[in-house]
Amino acid sequence: MIKKLVIVFITVFALQAQAQDGSASPYSFYGIGSLKFKGTVENRSMGGLSIFTDSIHVNFRNPSGYAGNNLKVWNNENRPVKFTVGGSSSHLNLKTDDDSQNANSTTFDYMALAVPMGKFGLGFGLVPYTSVGYKLESSNTAGDLDQRYRGQGGLNKAFVGLGYQITPKLGIGVDASYNFGNVQNSALQFRYQDGEPLQYHSKENNRSDLSGINLNFGMNYKTMITKKLQLTTGLTYTPKSTISSENERYFSTVVVDPFTNQELVISSVEADLDAQNLRTTDLTLPTRMSFGAGIGAPQKWFAGAEYTFQKTSEFDNPIFTIGNAEFVDASTIAIGGFYIPDYKSFSSYWKRVVFRAGMRFENTGLEINNQTINEFGMSFGIGLPVGADFFSNANIGFEFGKRGTTKANLIQENFMNLQISLSLNDRWFNKRKYN
Repeated sequence: MIKKLVIVFITVFALQAQAQDGSASPYSFYGIGSLKFKGTVENRSMGGLSIFTDSIHVNFRNPSGYAGNNLKVWNNENRPVKFTVGGSSSHLNLKTDDDSQNANSTTFDYMALAVPMGKFGLGFGLVPYTSVGYKLESSNTAGDLDQRYRGQGGLNKAFVGLGYQITPKLGIGVDASYNFGNVQNSALQFRYQDGEPLQYHSKENNRSDLSGINLNFGMNYKTMITKKLQLTTGLTYTPKSTISSENERYFSTVVVDPFTNQELVISSVEADLDAQNLRTTDLTLPTRMSFGAGIGAPQKWFAGAEYTFQKTSEFDNPIFTIGNAEFVDASTIAIGGFYIPDYKSFSSYWKRVVFRAGMRFENTGLEINNQTINEFGMSFGIGLPVGADFFSNANIGFEFGKRGTTKANLIQENFMNLQISLSLNDRWFNKRKYN
């Protein structure tokens, strides 16, 4: 296990060393950024399904998956400790009615550990929840550069959860997340006189430091409906919660180098947010619920569908108010599954490979210029067995899709995502036997 962990940590540091901004989407301009928390590579390769749980993969979207039944290959005495780490790289083509540009981002996505404890299971880890990373510019009626917008940051989750296997068919769970991070954005206003740029320009800088706790509840139920077919159902519920936002705002006079675009701050003054009751605000994280079902042959194949509803209209923070945008209720439909030719095969490595596929249709809950921002994605992936056992694997996922529209002077994103993860399993707790 030590050697495996060394590999994991090397992978994590390599991902972080190569990482750029966690997002390059212009839609991360709104609220607290674009949603990053979409599950493991295994989940995302099946269209985002979170209803399927098993003994060798961590499913931290549904905390009931931390528990589970002991494995027959271990005489029903134990199940493995599960460790997973993942990262992704995204390529975006940003398209308007009359222009097109490309952007890239690479990010560390998650790290989690699940430990069996009898009928209980303990899980904990770290995931980026949202990400802000945009560089936008607008022009005036004369075609000159008018405003330049920049943003970075996001919200992270450190979570700990507990699952309990009530019966061999039914499991429940709950996790608590500590949310932390910051969102930074700036708006640079260029000034002109008689069509010529002035020496000094105006800039507004904002920073919000976020922190707070929320809960997530989960349930899964599995039963054999025939001798070969198993029914799997899952349910998660995240109640509305409030996190604190500590805010600051500065107005600056800057000089912009016309050749390098570097900005030199001449003077700054801090806005009196206390007088506006904006120094400390409450940010509402909305209610979220998902439920789904699927059928399959255990260790062979699975196909399912899931519906997620998020009351995004509850999202609120006065410091993030934007005139042409509003948040409405969001929803997602995900369809996907997997296939394993023969998970016990010794003669062929590829017969033990897991093949995954899925698709999703998402209303993001964001409306801009009276246009609903929708997202569609198709995903494919494989799980490659590693090690001498049948439990550990390396997962690779691909996702293609689009977000947004070119209507109403908006931007359509065509994205390609590459996701990589390691899902490692080992037996830490052995029941002692005496002759």
